[in-house]
Amino acid sequence: MANQFLEIPDSFWSLFRSKNRQIYIDALLQVNEEYQYSNYYLSREICIQTLSDHFAKQKVTLEQEETEDDFDLLEPLSTRIVNWLVRTGWLRKVEDYNAMTVNIVIPDYAAVFVDAFVHLSGEEEDETQVYIQNIYAILFAFKNDPRSNISLLKTALINTRRLNKTLQDMLHNMDKFFGSLLEQKAYGDLLKEHLDGYVEEIVRKKYHILKTSDNFYLYKADIKKWLGQMRQDVPWLLQVCERNKKLRGLDIQAEDLIKQLDLIERGFDDIEHRIINMDKEHIRYVRATVTRLHYLLNREDNMKGLVIQVLNHLSQTEGREEQDREAQRIGALMNLSQMTVISEKSLYKRRRLKTDFAESLKDEEETAELSGEDILRLNKVHNRYTRQQVNAFILERMEGGRLEVTRDMIGSREDFEKLVLAYDHSTRKDSPFKVREEEAEMVDNGKYRYPRLVFERRNK
Repeated sequence: MANQFLEIPDSFWSLFRSKNRQIYIDALLQVNEEYQYSNYYLSREICIQTLSDHFAKQKVTLEQEETEDDFDLLEPLSTRIVNWLVRTGWLRKVEDYNAMTVNIVIPDYAAVFVDAFVHLSGEEEDETQVYIQNIYAILFAFKNDPRSNISLLKTALINTRRLNKTLQDMLHNMDKFFGSLLEQKAYGDLLKEHLDGYVEEIVRKKYHILKTSDNFYLYKADIKKWLGQMRQDVPWLLQVCERNKKLRGLDIQAEDLIKQLDLIERGFDDIEHRIINMDKEHIRYVRATVTRLHYLLNREDNMKGLVIQVLNHLSQTEGREEQDREAQRIGALMNLSQMTVISEKSLYKRRRLKTDFAESLKDEEETAELSGEDILRLNKVHNRYTRQQVNAFILERMEGGRLEVTRDMIGSREDFEKLVLAYDHSTRKDSPFKVREEEAEMVDNGKYRYPRLVFERRNK
């Protein structure tokens, strides 16, 4: 590789500094495609015609380079591109005096970069598919071909490591999609970014390869089985060692073969771990996307969305004193003591007796609906007392595992709030007590009005 670096001319790197960089890269991709189609033998006329046909479908403006003069600007677009690429060393002219033609070839050092451009443009077959099929074919040949040698195992190990590296690159590049979530300010833009970006680039092209029927796990099962069979077949390993010594003069021991097999199996274990991590990242991204979509869709009507807007507004205010002044102004208009979730379901619903069908058709006694302030106040109660405090309020007053709520039992607001929470806890399976299934009459002690509930200790 060091010798190829010495062959690269200094003008070669000017492509990456040029304003026409993307045009030149696109032209190199087209030349490379035609170069392979023509069996790596491309005349200058065909090269120019290929670029002319390609750029005729696009509106391309080629800015003047520092090395170009006024005569170069008179040339057609495709001719200017070819001349510049030849002048900078990305292409090379080879004159065929017998055929009286000039051929265009891609130098070895330039071919390395062109391959990288092809890879970055996503035009190649997915590497995860190529590598796993290579490993499968190599190990099958090593196991069944009588001419096999240790070099096949080394090639399989190289492909295993390359597959690991490819999966690791995929895993590391997934985090860029998390950043794009916060950049999108509209619901439609985020949904388009998710479908055209993440779903198209990651799920369909890469993640899909690992999870469909024709995937890594289809080959992995056979490869794991072959590795175990070859490792345990000592006579066969000795035959392979003898074959390498006779045909190639290599002094190979069975331990060397087992070591290579162990390294390949270890590589496959690493691949599985990386796929598990990709699954976690995939689930995390989908959840984050759904949360972000829900926020963008409901931020004007959702309590969390409104609170986030207030915090964003405060963060944009410059100066500590100005922030305090703005917070006081907002606090005078809004109740920011805590975030509450108001449920449409009432805290207590009168239970009906088990009667016949005719009785069940009778209209239920209508109960007075609570006002919005009452519901808000009762919801705040949930965060005021712990579950232990509520349970102790009932258990300490039980006699013989039974407690009937009487008129004299509730004398303060704290007692009333704990009673409401105790009834709510009694409906859960982990509650130490329950409410007896019968219709309770209403009790009015002058301050509070509540059902005459009967709490009984659960049998654990």
